[in-house]
Amino acid sequence: MPSLPVISGIDLIKALERCGFKRVRQKGSHVTMRKRDKKTVVPLHRELARGTINSILKQTGISRVELLKLLK
Repeated sequence: MPSLPVISGIDLIKALERCGFKRVRQKGSHVTMRKRDKKTVVPLHRELARGTINSILKQTGISRVELLKLLK
């Protein structure tokens, strides 16, 4: 399984938007994104912790391989 890269919150939001998620709202430094029945919150940090990225991937149902493809 490929390791997760260190990415920013903005890069993760762009990848999720390519996957069909839409920004619902922003409160402070956190953006809520939604696609049908799946919802997640992405912090707008310069570097996201790997645990945070893993948690967001589980909530959205996206695999690591898919995320790497969306980031390119």
